Amino acid sequence: MANESSTIVQRLWNYCNVLRDDGVSYGDYVEQLTYLLFLKMADEQTKPPFNKPSTIPAGLDWKSLVSKDGDALETHYRHILETLGKGNGMLGVIFRKSQNKIQDPAKLRRLIELINDETWMGLDIDVKGDIYEGLLQKNAEDIKSGAGQYFTPRPLIKAMVEVIKPQAGMTICDPACGTGGFLLAAHDYISKHSMDKEQKKFLRFDTFKGYEIVDNAARLCVMNLYLHGIGGEDSPIIVTDTLASDPGDRFDIVLTNPPFGKKSSYTIVNGEGKADKESQTYERQDFWATTSNKQLNFLQHVKTLLKINGKAAIVVPDNVLFEGGAGETVRRKLLQECDVHTLLRLPTGVFYAQGVKANVLFFDRKPASEKPWTEKLWIYDLRTNQHFTLKTNTLKYEDLLDFIKCYNPENRFNRAETERFKAFKYDELLQRDKLSLDIFWLKDDSLEDSENLPDPDVIARDIAENLESALEQFAGISEVLGEK
Repeated sequence: MANESSTIVQRLWNYCNVLRDDGVSYGDYVEQLTYLLFLKMADEQTKPPFNKPSTIPAGLDWKSLVSKDGDALETHYRHILETLGKGNGMLGVIFRKSQNKIQDPAKLRRLIELINDETWMGLDIDVKGDIYEGLLQKNAEDIKSGAGQYFTPRPLIKAMVEVIKPQAGMTICDPACGTGGFLLAAHDYISKHSMDKEQKKFLRFDTFKGYEIVDNAARLCVMNLYLHGIGGEDSPIIVTDTLASDPGDRFDIVLTNPPFGKKSSYTIVNGEGKADKESQTYERQDFWATTSNKQLNFLQHVKTLLKINGKAAIVVPDNVLFEGGAGETVRRKLLQECDVHTLLRLPTGVFYAQGVKANVLFFDRKPASEKPWTEKLWIYDLRTNQHFTLKTNTLKYEDLLDFIKCYNPENRFNRAETERFKAFKYDELLQRDKLSLDIFWLKDDSLEDSENLPDPDVIARDIAENLESALEQFAGISEVLGEK
């Protein structure tokens, strides 16, 4: 099965290399594949053994595309994209604001032929999913395209799902779903356990909900879910600024890696016709603090999305652990109103956003209580003396096995300290400056031993990150001075 999928990925990918000469990026290519694959599979569903009525209006379907050539093909393809983009449900999300990026009709024709040669619905769901995931992975690896920001390393996602242990019948949300990695890993985990007919139906149609602000990422996500047999006519993915308001829905599990970047900002044009960048804050009754720090807002939003006793795992950058002001308020409230039980300190060199220092915070939402819910925060340090890179030494699932073992998913109330896994009592945390959770205890060998310096690219990335941070601070100072 793996061979079958890798051969098709290779074939589709080789063709992308041809298109790159015409200036078609990896991202644009995967997008065009998404449109065409959807049309092809919808067509296959109208034939034996499925014999379903077509979900695509006549004249806008695969058959109408395959019969055309040259300029007529390019014109008709554009017409299909434009018309289907006005549709509802999964169809509407996939084709929303879609455009043809392959200007050469002969090359478009060749891509259509490549897709037409396969019977996609006949492929095993896992194979189809693997093919698409393979393409998304390649797209994310193309750092130039910036697509990596939507792509959380799959080994990390798998480990997070393993310890959260989603069950059939639970509802699961990702409020920053990107291309759908968390939702698919949870689906994969639940699918491995036996289910009755009702549970299978619930898994397909009612388990998952995702929110995504970027059209392109939402499109790839919906297609990814569709290829894995998730969702019906209604799209489980909603394209919106999820932070803007409380959607009202509550979930058993929230798994997410919100976008990195300190501020939420938008550009407005002032009276003089000049563009001003304004920091965006969200005035919400359910938030503990009003701030323009996007990650702190996501953390508060995730708490809101959880049912009482619901479980969350959220990737957060280091600033969420130590920032004062709103950061301290959010941490204090979180420790009081939720059981914040585990923190995984991630190594650098595992995300496509360069030099990111990130963590995974695990907590359960609890009912109102005067007594704080957090008794003990267990911290696993996977950062000190760990060096990973995106190319040569990537993070693998095996690297997270010790964390999974220490977490003890079968009974997290029965844990033991190890060299890398330590518990900190609530009272200890309260006494820390600004209630900082930015805690390390292992000796960093690279500071002691010149023989054991990290790879040059790790050092270079750290320097770049520090420079970026300094530039950000200078920009902040100049903005303040400008206002005066």
